[in-house]
Parts: sequence; C-alpha cells; structure tokens
Amino acid sequence: MPLTDILHKKTKYIFVSGGVISGIGKGTTAASIGYLLKSAGYKVAPIKLEGYLNIDAGTINPIEHGDPFLCEDGTETDMDIGTYEKFLDEDMSRDNFVTMGQVYQTIINKERRFEYNGEDVEAVHISEEIIRRINLLADKKKADIVTIELGGTAGEYWNVFFYEASRMLALQNPGDVIHIHVSYMPMPRHLGEPKTKPTQLSVRTLNTLGIQPDFIIARSEKPLDQRRKDRLALFCNMHPEDIISNPDLESIYEIPLVLHRQEVDKKILQKLNLPIKKPNLKEWEQLLAKIKSPKKKHIEIAIVGKYFGTGDYQLRDSYAALFDAIDHASWQLEVDVKTKWVDAEKVEKNDAENLIGNPDGIIVPIGWGERGAEGMIKAASYAREKKIPYLGLCYGMQLAAIAFARDIMGWKDANTTENNPKTSHPVVYLIPAQKEFMDNRAYGGTMRLGAWDAVVKKNTKAWKLYERFNDFIDKNKGLTSERHRHRYEFNNKYARELEKKGLIISAWSAKENLVEIIEIPDHPFYIATQGHPEYKSRPLNPHPIFLGFIEACAATQK
Repeated sequence: MPLTDILHKKTKYIFVSGGVISGIGKGTTAASIGYLLKSAGYKVAPIKLEGYLNIDAGTINPIEHGDPFLCEDGTETDMDIGTYEKFLDEDMSRDNFVTMGQVYQTIINKERRFEYNGEDVEAVHISEEIIRRINLLADKKKADIVTIELGGTAGEYWNVFFYEASRMLALQNPGDVIHIHVSYMPMPRHLGEPKTKPTQLSVRTLNTLGIQPDFIIARSEKPLDQRRKDRLALFCNMHPEDIISNPDLESIYEIPLVLHRQEVDKKILQKLNLPIKKPNLKEWEQLLAKIKSPKKKHIEIAIVGKYFGTGDYQLRDSYAALFDAIDHASWQLEVDVKTKWVDAEKVEKNDAENLIGNPDGIIVPIGWGERGAEGMIKAASYAREKKIPYLGLCYGMQLAAIAFARDIMGWKDANTTENNPKTSHPVVYLIPAQKEFMDNRAYGGTMRLGAWDAVVKKNTKAWKLYERFNDFIDKNKGLTSERHRHRYEFNNKYARELEKKGLIISAWSAKENLVEIIEIPDHPFYIATQGHPEYKSRPLNPHPIFLGFIEACAATQK
C-alpha cells in the first residue's frame, strides 16, 4: 500500500522522544501537553509506541518494566497509558498502545495471507504499519491532534523504526508534524552546573535519523537558566525560546502549569498553524492547591508486597497505580500519607509485628505465585487481629480469604491451588475454563481482564462507600464496575461456610457469579476486592474504596 494512501490529512501530530536516560519523563510530558491542548478545546488522542517484542505488557515482570497499566477493554499496557488517563480524564484502550511485537505480528500475518501481493516484505513496511496504527487512532477518535510517545531513548537500535515513522510522516505532511525531544541535563556535584553536552549528542543522534526537533524540554534538578538555553539553541540549531525548562517538582501534576507559564501550548499551536486558544486550568490549579496545602492529619500505611526490589535498590514503579490512588484520596481528604514498604518474603520468616509494626493501615496488593504469599497471609491475619484498617487488592483479596479460612474456620492447610495444588481446602482455585489454557502454557490468554460489572450488596461497607463518595455505582441497579487482572478465583464451594462464621461477601460479578468483594464486620475497615480500583482512580476523582480506607486510617490513627 503506498504511503500516501494511509496518511491522515486533517490531523496534526506531535512526536515526543527521549534522550540521555530512560525514565526521563516522556510520558508525563506527553500527558501534560495533551492536557493543555485539551483544556484549550482541542480533541487530543495520545498513543505510546513501545519497542519490545511482547504483544502487550501483561507477561513482563513489574520489576523489569514497572506496573502494567490495565485498561477498561482488558489491554495490559505501559504505565504511561495510566498517566494519559489521569491527565486527560479519559479511558484509554488497545488503540492507544502499540508494541513492536504487535507490528511484527501484523506484518507477518499479512504476508502469510498474501496481502502484499507477492512483493518483498521490507523494513519500510514496519514504519508504514506504525503510521497506519497512528492514523487508525486519529480516525477512531476524530482527533485534532495526536500525541505520539516514542518508547526508549534516542540512539537505541530497537526503536529506530519509530523514528523513521516520525520522519516519514513529517515529510509527507509538512507543517502538520512537530517533534519534541525530552532530554536530561545532569548536574555533577563536583561541577555545580547543568551540562548540555549529553543533550547536544542526543539531538545529533536525532539529526542522523533525519529529524530536527522543534522543541527541547530539558529535564534537570533545577530550572534551566538563559545561559544553558542559549548554549543548547546554538549547538542544536534551534531558537532559545524553543528550549523549555522542566525541573524536578514536588508533584508531576505541576508540569502542565510549568509548561503553560513558558507558553508551550501557544508555541505548539503556532508551529502547527492552529488557532491560539487559552486553556481553562482552573480545576488543575485547585488540585495543585490541595496537593500543596498543609495536611490536617498524618498517617502511616504499610504495604506488604513482593515487587519492591531491583538489585540493591527499591522501586516505586512496581506498584505505580497503587501509589497514585493513595495520593489522589489523601489529597482530597487533606491527609498526609507516609508509606512503609514491607517485603512479604521477610514477613514469612519473621514475626509480623516486628516487621509491620503498628501502622495506621495495611495494604496487600497484587501478586502472583508462591514467593512471599505466606507473608502476605500473615499480614492479612495481623490486620484483622490488631483491628488495623486493611485493604486487599486482587491477590490481597484471595489471601485475606485464605487467612480467614485458616484462622476462623480452623482449616490450617487452606490455600490457593496456585501455591498448593494438593490443599484439602482450595479456597482459591483455577476455574475449569482457565485450567485448560494454563495446561497449555497459554499464559497471555488465561486471565479475567478488563472491566467487569458487579452487583454490590446493600447495607454493606462496600455499598456505603460506593454510594457515599461519588458516582462509581449505578444506585438503581446496584452495579459497579472494576478492572480485573487475575487467573484464580474465590471458590464458591466455601462461600456459605465462611459467611456463617462472619465473612461478608459484599459483591458478586454480574456474569458467572464470581466473588468480587469481601469484608469483615466489627472492624474499623477490612475490605478486599478482586478488582483493581487503583486503575480507575484519578486525581480529580479519587476512588471511593481508597477514600474510605484513608479515612478509616486517619480515624483510627495511633
């Protein structure tokens, strides 16, 4: 198919690339620019291009690449897709996320179906397929502007086809494509000044790919001075006013305002020959005021998980959506939250009280497999016994049910068949439809993924939270919807027995009658959900379960 046949003539395109180091902030930059342009009245559609050969992020270890973000349609994506949702306040989908694995798979399948009419399938077809996917999003969303985040860092060999797609699209659409390069400005302690040379070399790499950036957004510890802007402009063949400073900030939600003060949105619209419109930033300014305001209460939450460590260092990214959801709720409630990271494997081998201490709340988050599971079960028991507010998420719900079965029912070998296939009390198990896939090692196709409706039982704590805080529930039908990402399920065989001993099942899935939420009465807060409320929380609309949990922690503060 000729390239001219797949070009979208009306849409404008903004490519965002990264330089010098990974994790520099391309995603937050693309999201911030998207927010500014949306606030000015433009229809913006973001897309992330990832260079790895995985079809999606679902099978990647969260320590390796961060917490996969889960969309409403079940697509397991990069964390940046979650950033887009939070900044734009819109649901993303598979159309907003492209991996090189998807691109190769599509091309090979088309070749097998003889869709290239016997032609050689060559490298140019890779970039054409990337452009086709960008334009597919533009058409579906009827976008005025598409922001395209290029995964990785300029100079890495595996993402060169993304840069070629950027060059090709700009060549065929003069005046409709701009390129923003987000680069790092290190400031070595022994020198005491930010150094421009790494960014100069990164821009030179772009030049060798046929790309001249329209803007450089310089990430640095401190604001960039005019001297450094002039140096970058000189050596990168740019205007000084197109060198934008983006220093380290207290919150990533400050970035749109920092960029707006430097008229980035206005400059982008000028370069794209679009009418200049003033963005409405009132709600965002109010959010920043809440974030920075003095807090009324200070609490500590222990998170007992298994994905914190990478070598000698600890990562926040493994539970990125969880930390974001905590922040969103705490800002609205004017509560300062300190999180304590507790390694579940260490809890397995030691006294829970010594490691967990006496926090104001305990969270057991997502997890997979046997490693650390016994420590997470001990944490669930500890929270119940000590009357510490507890929130279980996905695996944290399953293990809370197992803890209850062991402690209250006396079923000492109660377990999930994921960890003990021979348990005589499989409180959590693999339902038959999923077992067949697992036996064939088809891990990518075995999970309950995406949004699932659930019927919430009235007069439960879960119902009161959904009803009280915001519009996450259809009150007439009693329906809520949460995103799911798991294989194993609560075994309904044991539901009645556990309920007789005091466990409350407060929500069931509308389809297949699967257990969604459990809670324990006569406790300050003990709720565990099979879904992932953290993926639906947004800074301007925190999730009610997190609001209720933070509120309970503050009310029972030690």
